[in-house]
Amino acid sequence: MSLMAVAFPILPGKTAEWRSFMDEINGPRRAEFAESRRRAGVHERTFLQPTPMGDLVIVTLEGDDPAASFGRMVGATDAFTTWFLERAGAVHGIDLTAPMTELPSSLVIDSEEVAVPAR
Repeated sequence: MSLMAVAFPILPGKTAEWRSFMDEINGPRRAEFAESRRRAGVHERTFLQPTPMGDLVIVTLEGDDPAASFGRMVGATDAFTTWFLERAGAVHGIDLTAPMTELPSSLVIDSEEVAVPAR
């Protein structure tokens, strides 16, 4: 299994909206969320990280190929994904469907093996 982590800033004043978004995912849309990630072949964990510069969301994706899974998740066209991408865009101020020219993050330290940073 491979792991990928990505940090997304929450726009100023949008943390309450983000929490409402997460309440929907953990509540009435839980089954759709789980099925979306199962189809993409990834296990997602999401963390809220307050910082002096504003709140961040840290998302970890674990699976055989998390980068490919990320692409499948944001490229899907089902109703749940459309809703998810609209809500994510509103609270993070980013378009996750925009083509990416490189991976959103790179591993630089691993306590169990040497990690070589991508440059």
